[in-house]
Amino acid sequence: MSKKPMIKSDLKRLDRMTDKDIDYSDIPPLDDAFFKKARMVAWPPAKQQVTVRLDADVLRWLKASGKGYQTRLNYILRAAMEHQGPRRPRATKRRRPHAA
Repeated sequence: MSKKPMIKSDLKRLDRMTDKDIDYSDIPPLDDAFFKKARMVAWPPAKQQVTVRLDADVLRWLKASGKGYQTRLNYILRAAMEHQGPRRPRATKRRRPHAA
């Protein structure tokens, strides 16, 4: 298979194709044996945008290793989280009802 990037004309041609135009001859059938061996793959957790205050030297250290420092920070935090293990949720304080 060619490693050339797709160009707009290729995408337009593919978009015009119908299911009948697609050659499925080299694709094995998805039978019961396939699904017995299949396993579920979890997608990466959704990212959430947050504001975090970091010490200036820590931020310089992260940025010094180049582009992608936020991804590296996430990786470092995930490794620490997985090393530490699951945490139990904190118990919330119950407020006493006001005396009438």
